[in-house]
Amino acid sequence: MVGLVLDAISKSFGAVRAVTEVSLTLPDGKLVCFLGPSGCGKTTLLRLIAGLETPSAGRVLLDGEDITDLAAHRRGVGMVFQSLALFPHLTVAENIAYGLRIQGAGNDEQRRRADELLELVRLPGLRDRHISQLSGGQRQRVATARALALEPRLFLLDEPLSALDAKLREEMQLELTLLQHRLAITTIVVTHDQREAMTMSDLVVVMAEGRVQQYGPPLEIYRNPANRFVADFIGTSNLLDAMVEENGAVSVEGQTIRVARLPPDAAPGAKVTVSVRPEDVHLRPGALDGDNRLAGTVTFVRDVGASVETYVACAGATIVSHAAPKDRPAVSQGDAATVELPRTACVVLMA
Repeated sequence: MVGLVLDAISKSFGAVRAVTEVSLTLPDGKLVCFLGPSGCGKTTLLRLIAGLETPSAGRVLLDGEDITDLAAHRRGVGMVFQSLALFPHLTVAENIAYGLRIQGAGNDEQRRRADELLELVRLPGLRDRHISQLSGGQRQRVATARALALEPRLFLLDEPLSALDAKLREEMQLELTLLQHRLAITTIVVTHDQREAMTMSDLVVVMAEGRVQQYGPPLEIYRNPANRFVADFIGTSNLLDAMVEENGAVSVEGQTIRVARLPPDAAPGAKVTVSVRPEDVHLRPGALDGDNRLAGTVTFVRDVGASVETYVACAGATIVSHAAPKDRPAVSQGDAATVELPRTACVVLMA
């Protein structure tokens, strides 16, 4: 079932175009991440969905209802802000029940719902504490519970984990994902952290300069980026300048690289980019000839525990190879080496 539809949404602030003709259909009950660098328009798009900004053009539809002109408090949307925006003079329970109190719910209903949500976010027994007495992770849970108190149709989070340390951030990513799975509420998370998006989401919307660059499952975007920006922004990728040959292969610095497929509009002679993920690059000692091989010199080797990263200068670029420790290549800095680029791992993008 379709949950949220954005129909050619645009937003300008004076002469600045923050969002440009974004059209998306987000299925009901999925967790979707808006991912992109700072200033790409992802938070503006979230605020347009929430009703905190008015679009310059386009429509927002939720469960088939046009909510473009509907006030924010009437949209059935729960939102967690980047700052969390908790009330420091209220207790945990009072923060959670604040929306219920504004809507006129009785004291018993407020208490019941607050206690229910405290159990849900794993904070039982903290109902009477003040916000200043909580850790960062506990505050994030309280903000989540408050946003869920009114049983929203849509749950929005604007970089909710950005202020947490790395370990706690990863724990909260898992908690939020499991919570969303239990509640099955259509959820949108704004983040600039591609690891966070890959970890949490069912679907990822990659944005740049106010436009959607690619939309789909995280693994599909990782393995088949739509353009050079996506390949470079999502994870780490080796990006090689190349030219299309007559035989359906491409050449990198005169060396033939055979690929699984070419873009439909990649005619012979066209300039393209070949993207290869580091974990797909095979490294061999010495200088070896042959298709899909590039010879060079090892410039740096780094062991980061879970993998060994080897940097090789060749073909006018530095190519990075990642290998598991047990498969550590027998090369050191300064050695001659050859990188092998498997045909199926070479993704060709229009330059």
